[in-house]
Amino acid sequence: MLLVLALGGGLWALGAATGASRQARLVMLGVLLAGVLLAHLTLPDGNPLREATGQSAAPWFLLLGVGVLVLGYRRLLAVLRARVESETAPQAETGTSGTFSDAELDRYARHMILREIGGLGQRKLSQARILVVGAGGLGAPALQYLAAAGVGTIGVIDGDTVEASNLQRQVIHRDESIGQPKVFSAADAMRALNPFITIKPYHRNIDAQIAGDLIADYDLVLDGTDDVAARYSVNAACVAAKVPLISGALSQWEGQLSVFDPARDAPCYACVFPDPAPPGAAPSCAEAGVLGPLPGILGAMMAAEAVKLVTGAGTPLRGRLLIHDALYGETRHITARRRSDCAVCGDK
Repeated sequence: MLLVLALGGGLWALGAATGASRQARLVMLGVLLAGVLLAHLTLPDGNPLREATGQSAAPWFLLLGVGVLVLGYRRLLAVLRARVESETAPQAETGTSGTFSDAELDRYARHMILREIGGLGQRKLSQARILVVGAGGLGAPALQYLAAAGVGTIGVIDGDTVEASNLQRQVIHRDESIGQPKVFSAADAMRALNPFITIKPYHRNIDAQIAGDLIADYDLVLDGTDDVAARYSVNAACVAAKVPLISGALSQWEGQLSVFDPARDAPCYACVFPDPAPPGAAPSCAEAGVLGPLPGILGAMMAAEAVKLVTGAGTPLRGRLLIHDALYGETRHITARRRSDCAVCGDK
């Protein structure tokens, strides 16, 4: 076997010395390997030629398989790169396009081969700016999937610190993060997951005073906070800035989410929930409890809606309120319409 490998190395070196192309040298190696396999398949056991080339064809078939996988992988990267470059060519004229590295092409390959996303959609994700309000139950999985998807800039705002009771469901945090601000714990986890993106942590609670200026700097907002006043402040700021809002909420076994986007004729959060719930009517997770995987289900759905909105894929949940009941494994939709008398986005 070593003899054949040495012969292959010699052929490769000879081809390089004579100026043969890489493809021609690969053909020479292919012919050599084909000859060895043919010898093993046709010559009887004990033949000197078979003895000199490893006695068995199995290692050579294994080598052939590895070579095919490597060439196939390189071919896939080449196809993806060509697809990205062709789809982003119109943007190049305006100076807004770039190129993905081989590492990024490999990372996002499963997105790029989706017809609904492709190279152009992945480029849009890399240029997107998304703000996530809350790094808790809903924010944790949403942040992880947005980072993994390659969203270029992810902002996260939360004034809380990690507690031991969070770890049952807020999977972006670790035991060693207890006592650390949630936004910094989440930022560390996202950077470890994807070094090609930018993270902007804001260690404070969002309120009406800062919501407007902060949200105006982003293309899309995901709201998973459990603060009722913050929800209405975020909604009002999104309406004013004409920024789509993906809002999620949960309690015990049930969760809900929708895309609120009155700039595109969908209702805003206040259209569906014009008044805050009375005190005690909507107990917190600490008071009522919550199923650990439930925030993961809803948070992942929020991230999926974000990817759809950025790339233009599919039909987002505009004008539909999705309700998921994990206890009975049921999901249903409720139609929601924009109200002309809404105090936030209405005609008056």
